[in-house]
Amino acid sequence: MILPQLNIILETLGDNIKLARLRRKFSTEQVAERSGISRSTLISIEKGKAGVAIGNYIQVLFVLGLEKDLLKIAEDDVLGKKLQDAQLQTRKRAPKKK
Repeated sequence: MILPQLNIILETLGDNIKLARLRRKFSTEQVAERSGISRSTLISIEKGKAGVAIGNYIQVLFVLGLEKDLLKIAEDDVLGKKLQDAQLQTRKRAPKKK
């Protein structure tokens, strides 16, 4: 079971993929064939279905020339960096011997 807010994100991703396909004037048959998936799988991707393997999403993005967009995920992890910085501690040195 996937959380409702995650379904919204997947649906938005699907809409974005569909818009990219339409802008390129590719049919569902063309993208499915070039991606090595069925047309029904492509339609599920464009609807943002959670049950579709991420590899299929990547194949479709590759056909659309958008595969490198995936590299932007977690690229600037602001929260992670703050958490890491909060845990960094400077070591205290022993007093110098005279």
